[in-house]
Formats: sequence, structure tokens, C-alpha cells
Amino acid sequence: MSKISKFFKGGGSAASKGRRGPSPQEALARLRETEEMLSKKQEYLETRIERELAVARQHGTKNKRAALQALKRKKRYEKQLNQIDGTLSTIEFQREALENSHTNTEVLKNMGYAAQAMKKVHENMDLNKIDDLMQDITEQQDVAQEISDAISNRAGFGDEFDEDELMAELEELEQEELNKGMRDVRLPSVPSTSLPSRPVMGQNSHTSYELHSCITPVQLAPQKRAEDEDEMKKLAAWAS
Repeated sequence: MSKISKFFKGGGSAASKGRRGPSPQEALARLRETEEMLSKKQEYLETRIERELAVARQHGTKNKRAALQALKRKKRYEKQLNQIDGTLSTIEFQREALENSHTNTEVLKNMGYAAQAMKKVHENMDLNKIDDLMQDITEQQDVAQEISDAISNRAGFGDEFDEDELMAELEELEQEELNKGMRDVRLPSVPSTSLPSRPVMGQNSHTSYELHSCITPVQLAPQKRAEDEDEMKKLAAWAS
């Protein structure tokens, strides 16, 4: 077993006895701090690599020893830079896994809270009472529908009267009004003077004039009255 393993086993177990393990938030904060530190170390190494390249170019073949030493240092810095890249990848993977685990833990915790709340809500609920309640609601809805249908139907006021009898009575009233209008009609009076005779052309004109002149108003009055009575009979027959 390596010394590093012994250190973590021994020191870690001893430290865990003194306090509880870190929370996910604390571990994530430590990992972010480590990533920031390694990123700064990367920038430093990249700067040193550029500087050693400049030194090697400066000496070149004039001072091969100094140029070679600069290139060796550059190689060491590049190796450290590669190691830091691998370390950052590992830390990034661990941080993402820890974040996902923390997220899942929070989700499960909240789901547990929700389950407990639902359980608490359902403690005072009885399925039989719920069925009875739903049945009562259905019955009340049916009653409300019946009331609505009864209100919306046409009221039956006046349905006990026979429409045929009402129409017959209406026709009688119209006939009475018509007869009353006929009685109020005033016929023109018979003129008291004799009508002028129309002369006949030719040889019979004198005879026709004498015939018409012989008819007196007394003789025309009964004839006019008879014609008026005939007209009234015709009007009464048409009205009935």
C-alpha cells in the first residue's frame, strides 16, 4: 500500500471521527477553487514556455549551451502543462458528477417532501365518503337540469280554452260589426222634381216627350223604393 493511501486512510478516518463529511456545496466550492488555481498555474507555465523559447532563439548557435538549457526548461514546463490539463479534466468530470448527484439528491428530497404532504392531505380522506360525495354531486346536477328544463318550457296558461270556439266567437263579432256598418249606410233621397225627358230623334220624338211628361214623382217613388229594397236584400245575402 502506498504512503499516499496510508495517509488518506489514516488521516481521513481520524478526521472523520472528529467531524462529519463535507456537504455537496462545500465540496463543489473546493473543486472550483482548485480549478481556478490550476488555471492560473496554466497561464504561468504558458508564459514561461514563451520566455524560454525567446531565450533559445536569442542564443541560437552563438551560445548552444544556454539555448539547450532554455529548451530543456521549456520541455519541463510543457510536461507540467499537460499534467495540469489532465488534472483539470478529471476535476471537471468530478465536479459535474457531484453537481448531478447533488441535483438528484435535492430532487429526491423535494419529491419526498411532496409525498409526505400528499400523505398528510389524504390522511383525513375516506374513499367511501368521496364516492358518496360524487354521487350527491351527480344527483344535484340532475336536479338542477330538471329545474332548468321546467323553467325553459312554455307555460300552459290558456291551454284549457278551445281555439275553434274562440275563432267562432271572433267571426260572430266581425259579422256584428259588418251588420252595424250596413245599417249606418244612408241611401240618397228621391228627387222631388221630375227628370227631364230625352227627346227621341225622328217622328217619335213628340210621343216620347209626352210619355215622359206624363210620369209624375209620385209614380217614380214606389219604383225607387222597390229597387232600394232589392239592393239591401242583395247586400244582406252577401254579408251572411
